[in-house]
Amino acid sequence: MMPYQSIGRLLLITGVVLAVVGGLLLIAPRFSPFLEKIPGNIRWQKGPVTVYFPLGLCILISIVLSLLFHFLGRK
Repeated sequence: MMPYQSIGRLLLITGVVLAVVGGLLLIAPRFSPFLEKIPGNIRWQKGPVTVYFPLGLCILISIVLSLLFHFLGRK
């Protein structure tokens, strides 16, 4: 493979990944009320300080990605 072809592929893949991430960021506010109310999320508020740790969301994303990679990795 010529060096320019590998650079071209890398740029195309990077562009597609950026477009997908940008699209997800555009639609993310529609899902934020649902995602904030997942059981297991930790929210602590005292005065003007608010600390939010989405533990439940992290576990949910981990399970979904694990299942996705498991089924896509099967041969």
